[in-house]
Amino acid sequence: MSPSIDRPAAPDPYALQPAVPAFTLTSDDLVDGERLADVHTNTDAGDNVSPQLSWSGFPPGTASFLVSCYDPDAPGVAGWWHWTLVDVPPTTTSLPRGAGDGSGIPAGAFHLRGDDGEARYVGAAPPPGDQVHRYFFVVHALDVPSLGLTPSTSPNQAACVVDFHTLARAVLVGTYQR
Repeated sequence: MSPSIDRPAAPDPYALQPAVPAFTLTSDDLVDGERLADVHTNTDAGDNVSPQLSWSGFPPGTASFLVSCYDPDAPGVAGWWHWTLVDVPPTTTSLPRGAGDGSGIPAGAFHLRGDDGEARYVGAAPPPGDQVHRYFFVVHALDVPSLGLTPSTSPNQAACVVDFHTLARAVLVGTYQR
């Protein structure tokens, strides 16, 4: 008999972070609170294509952005990092669909390795039969042009550093279940 993965839903991870102002995050591919299209998943039906993202209304003085996708509902205690793009310049206010593969990212920006070990966007892939998972696509407006991270920095380390430099945060949440 296999063990059960029934467990309570994880809290909204950003509700547990220091309060900061919000700004607007939109997507041509993602509607807040709705199911991700299969193309944005890492399943047999998916292609690991990151959704298009655009943001506006961030504070003056924003010196860079960090873009991420995090699943707090993954089994285990730490959730699952699907995507972290750092050192995005303040003149960048959108990423095209598929930028998570490294194409279409601005000069100077780079991906950290996610929990899959890949330095790119890796789509949703909750265990079959598990609860609905939430995928938090987040853009942090930062007060520094670079966080001083390297490609070997883990997304969890980056998340800790970001807390000290976030001026504002924009969030869109997609869901997925199989």
